[in-house]
This record gives sequence, C-alpha cells and structure tokens, in this order.
Amino acid sequence: MNTLTVGLLYGGATLTVMASGMPIALALGAVAVAFMYFFMPAASLDTVTQNVYEEMASITLLAIPLFILKGAAIGKSKAGQDLYSALHVWMNRIPGGLGIANVFACALFAAMAGSSPATCSAIGSAGIPEMRKRGYSGGFAAGIIAAGGTLGILLPPSITMILYAVASEQSLGRLFLAGIGPGLLLVALFAGYAVLNFRRELDAAKLAYAASGTEHAILRSEDFTVAQKFSALPRVLPFVVLLSGVMFALYGGYATPSETAGLGGILALILIAVIYQAWRPSDLAPILASTLRESTMLMLIIGMSLLYSYVMSYLHISQSAAQAIVAMQLSKWVLLAAILALVIVLGFFLPPVSIILMMAPIILPPLKDAGFDLIWFGVVMTIVMEMGLIHPPVGLNIFVIRNIAPDIPLADVIWGTVPFVILMALAVLLLCLVPGISTGLPDVVMGTATAR
Repeated sequence: MNTLTVGLLYGGATLTVMASGMPIALALGAVAVAFMYFFMPAASLDTVTQNVYEEMASITLLAIPLFILKGAAIGKSKAGQDLYSALHVWMNRIPGGLGIANVFACALFAAMAGSSPATCSAIGSAGIPEMRKRGYSGGFAAGIIAAGGTLGILLPPSITMILYAVASEQSLGRLFLAGIGPGLLLVALFAGYAVLNFRRELDAAKLAYAASGTEHAILRSEDFTVAQKFSALPRVLPFVVLLSGVMFALYGGYATPSETAGLGGILALILIAVIYQAWRPSDLAPILASTLRESTMLMLIIGMSLLYSYVMSYLHISQSAAQAIVAMQLSKWVLLAAILALVIVLGFFLPPVSIILMMAPIILPPLKDAGFDLIWFGVVMTIVMEMGLIHPPVGLNIFVIRNIAPDIPLADVIWGTVPFVILMALAVLLLCLVPGISTGLPDVVMGTATAR
C-alpha cells in the first residue's frame, strides 16, 4: 500500500473517529495505535508508553501545569473583578471607556492567567452585566469579552505558544516576546472598535430620546472622585507587579520558562492568600482541583497528539505531504494563504493544541523552505487559531459567554463576535505587510535571529 493511500486512510480514520464524539485525546490515540497495529512492526505496540514518555520528556512542557496553577490561583480569586473595576473607574470618562476597560482588563488578566476561558469567565462575569446595565447591547458586550479572552493564547505566558515552541523547535523566550507586539495591536484594534461602537449606539440612543423622550441608560454619565480612583488600585497593583516580575525573570535571563512558571505559581498563591485571605484548605481545594483537571486533560491531549504525529512521521505521511506541498511550487504567499485557510477549517472542529501538534510536521518544513520566519509564523498561526475560539461550530469562548450570560441569545453572541473576527483578519494582514510588529521586539531584546 503506497504512502498516499495510507495517508488518506489515516486522515479519514481520524475524522471518522472524531465525528463519533470520542474525546480528542482518545480519538488521536486510538487512530495512532490502530495504524501501529496494521502498518508498523508488531514490536511497535510494546513501545507505545515509551514513545509517549519520550515525546513528552521536554523540560519546556513542565511549564504548562505550573502556568496553569498560576492562572487557576488568579482565576479562582476576585482578581479579575478587581482588575476590571479599577480600569472602569479610571477610564469611565473616555468615550466607550467601559468597552476599552473590558479590553484592557482581558489583556492584563490574560497575561497573568494565560488562559482564554479563564479570562472570559473572570472578566465577563463582572464586565458583561456592567455594560448591559449602562445601555450597551448584549451582542457587543458578549463579543468584546469573547474576543478579549482570545488574547490568553497570544500574550505570554501562552500554553499554546509553549506547544508551538516544542513542535517547531524554536526559542520559547523569543516566541513569547514575538506575541507582545501583535497582542498590543489587537488590543488597540479592539479598543478602537469599542469607541466606534459606543458612538454608534450613543447616536442611536440620542435619536430615540429625541423621538420618544425616553432616556437610554447609555446617555447617563458617571463620575468618580480622585479618592475613589486611587482606592481601586491597592488590590490590583500586586498582580501587575507579579506579571512584571515574572516577565523580567524570564526575559532577563534569570530563570528558565519552567522556573519562571513555578515562581509565578507560588507568588500567585501567596498574593491571593494575603489579599483575599484564600489560604484555608477549602479555598485552595478548587484551585488545586482545577489545576489537576486541566493539566491532566491537556497533557493527555499533548501525549496522544505527539504519538499521533510520531506514527504519521514513521509512515512517511507528514514527509510525503510536505514534499507534495513543495512540489506544487506555489508562491510563498499563496502557500501561506493555503496553510492558514487549512488552519481556519481545522479550527471549526479542533482546539489549538491539537492543530499545532498534528499539523506542525506537515506545514513547517515547506514554510521554512519558502523563507518564512517560524517565530513570526507561530504568532500569525496563533491569531488565526484565536479566530477559531470565537466562531462556530466549536467557538469555545462563545460557550463560556453563554454560561456566564445565558440570557443573551446565542445568535446575538455570534453576531457580536463577527467584527472582532474581521479585526483579527486585519491584524494578520498587517503582520504580513509589516512583520517587524512581531519580530522587532525579540530582535531588540535577544538579538537578531541567525535565520529567517
């Protein structure tokens, strides 16, 4: 049986098993083991556990459960609500300031927690009710929180980027730095849209008031004293200091990513104990349980995805696919567009973790041969996968929003995310035109890369 036939069977079997509703980790593992049984030496089955262990025996992957612990400690506390409240108090006089405060709160919380669902839940539980109380439409309130939550897989510490660094054998520190510029770009685009939307809804409210005399909530202004503004800071600043300290330790060369993750996790536990008095076993149990549950789930997906990729490589499926892509002799930008389109389609069904580990062996060699910087591509691919978090049918963040705001119709939530999907596509275009947005900071901090 030739490689093409085996590859088609491999892909078809994967889609069939996933369509059955089997969990992703088990689906990938089942397909890999089945093809080991039929197409590889019989002794291969005796080394399944060894192969999984060897593939996962990376010191970089050790950072994942530690960053999850840090995120759980912050996410299970009231840090997100306090962060949002502080930003709201300081930005309420800016047109659309409430929407901008939600974007900034999502960005800062994402950088502290490193989790998209946690960011949506922590900021959305406070932000969505406040926005709706002040007259913002439910769709916009849901959309801006869902989109802001996607920054959790772009801004460091991003678990998705850790996996990409392992799969592409690139510097994790450089990859983290490369995500900061595009992350700030998305924050600026989201905040700009928040201002435009506010003006649109404000004009509509004024017209309605002129016609009927009924005052809309968005027309009311709210003032805070200087004392109120500064009183909102003490609970927030320690977490900002934690974020700054962790990033300084990592990029200053004082600690490895795993050591930085461990330091961040311990300091986060100390901060919630001091600030929120969360030190009792009953307080820590949800944090540790969440960390254990999410880490186990994620590491199982990683292990099975790596086994899946190993079988794909052993059967020469990934190599043949990469060679076939190169043989098509597409121009570099057509190649990039085709690969990103494939990532978008996969995002309809798969989470970012599986997309990276399954597709890296196939798409990275042709991209490298075409002259693309794999660090830059990792950022672009992450933004494209962010889009998958807020569009159906998977749209993880959409379902998180539905859980915290069940009274907002699903159609309104989906339509509310559409402008942000368009803004993400615009950000990808800008990165293609000006790659320095991503590569400039790591080049300045860590020196110019030896190869592009």
